[in-house]
Amino acid sequence: MTASSAIISDLIYLGGDIITMDDKSLVVESVAVKDGKIAAVGTKDDILKMCGAATRIIDLQGKTMLPGFIDGHSHFFQATMIADYVNVSAPPVGPGSSIAEVIAALKEHVASKPLQPGEWLIGYGYDGTALSDAREATRDDFDKDFPSTPLVLVHVSGHGCVMNSAGFKAAGIDANTPTPAGGVTVRKPGSTEPAGLLMENSWFPVLLALPKPSSQLLLDNLGKAQQMYARTGYTTVQDAPVDPKVMPLYRKAADEGRFYLDLNGYWESHAFLANATSGNDFRSPRPDQYRLAGVKIIADGSPQGKTAYFTQPYLTGGPGGEKNWRGTPTVSQEHMNAVVKKAYEHNAQVLVHCNGDATIDMVLNAHKAAGAPRDRRTTVIHSQFVRRDQLDEYVQLGVNPSFFTNHAFFWGDLHVENLGKQRAYFSSPMKTARALGLHMTNHSDFLVTPLDTMLILWSSVNRVSRSGQVIGPDERISVLDGLKALTIDGAYQYFEEDRKGSIEVGKLADLVILTANPTTVDPMAIKDIKIVETIKEGTTVFKRATPEVEEPESELVEVGSR
Repeated sequence: MTASSAIISDLIYLGGDIITMDDKSLVVESVAVKDGKIAAVGTKDDILKMCGAATRIIDLQGKTMLPGFIDGHSHFFQATMIADYVNVSAPPVGPGSSIAEVIAALKEHVASKPLQPGEWLIGYGYDGTALSDAREATRDDFDKDFPSTPLVLVHVSGHGCVMNSAGFKAAGIDANTPTPAGGVTVRKPGSTEPAGLLMENSWFPVLLALPKPSSQLLLDNLGKAQQMYARTGYTTVQDAPVDPKVMPLYRKAADEGRFYLDLNGYWESHAFLANATSGNDFRSPRPDQYRLAGVKIIADGSPQGKTAYFTQPYLTGGPGGEKNWRGTPTVSQEHMNAVVKKAYEHNAQVLVHCNGDATIDMVLNAHKAAGAPRDRRTTVIHSQFVRRDQLDEYVQLGVNPSFFTNHAFFWGDLHVENLGKQRAYFSSPMKTARALGLHMTNHSDFLVTPLDTMLILWSSVNRVSRSGQVIGPDERISVLDGLKALTIDGAYQYFEEDRKGSIEVGKLADLVILTANPTTVDPMAIKDIKIVETIKEGTTVFKRATPEVEEPESELVEVGSR
């Protein structure tokens, strides 16, 4: 018992495994909640002394309680938009196992939601490496069925697209459009005509030019987007980087009390250089659930798209057949240095998207050029192909990784093919990082992989690929370490470990209830565990009516303004 029994609690939880993530008292019998915070943890008998006439006693009935999950990295805004997009992802996420299946999904969508003339048809999750056609789709594949409808299929990495001819025309891209620095434009053989696939800086101008829903629709969709996160146990989420056009919408939504989860937003690096001022308060807890926490630099591409930037070449060439291909950085060292320097001057946290080891070298160089302060918690997002010597530098410099172990399942086999076993097996090396004492998180990079915390945990513990191969058996971690990456280390990443990430007296009552205890089930069964309930500051924000099955939309909790 760690709080006064004179306190009368609002809620008491008991009757299941309660894993606090506090190493001093890892498992307890009961938890009391008062005014949205943890009032006490301890034995059932002690906690029941805090029961009053209005106290609700909740029997977990053998289920498991944990701290609410904390999102290491994702793109929250995309959750507000995907209702009007077509899922063309490869199985098991979507139907896109072949070009024909992709086309069928697009045609089905148009039949159910007819488009206006000139309106874009947007698909997401396109993965050319998973197509049974054994090639990337081209514009010619789609022109017959969509001759006048501008079409863009967003690459599963989020770092590219495939377009049809109408799409290229609408985007103003033709045979005379040069490939920008840091971009990849695949051309038709023997021609300068774009074939269909654009990656990195060839794609980002298209992304920015795509039409966005109305401001009111986006505001209205914020509740649905938060439910997508809450139903997987998240109580703190991230959007990095935030589209500059969206920043005013987030501020308006916060002022109107539309957020019931905590959202950490990060400036896009070019906008940060142009607009951020010392008046921004980047670390203060938010009374309205939303804050701008720092800046995000996108520094290279994706390994599955073969645009991540390495010191050693890919074994299979580049996305357009390039020889001796090492990928490409999407920003210069000078830009990175300038952003990191300004961020540190303004007490803003820096996140940097880095998949390849050459890009990680750039981050470490920028950090050292800015004086190498150890207290900034600069986070290298993905850190997928970090070298062991770079992990040692993380320790020395106070830099932390946010890993992406879902890749082991979705693209582990491909990484072995493209990079060889040595690099592929050391991808997202969580066990080594933990042994070095690093604070590390793990993430979905939603929409890149599903917003599924149990899949993230499963992938970190098992590292099993689609084919059943274990991608780096030596880097499998314990379930407890996998949970720390989703809870207390997530809080650390955001400078919030004093108020979140564990079930301890005085911290926010951000909690999640699971159908089973991840630490006691068969490790391969972790992905089958369901989220029963998500609680934000003592208020239920998601509850599954039937824990054993996937819930229909009607069973989602409607949460009003806070």
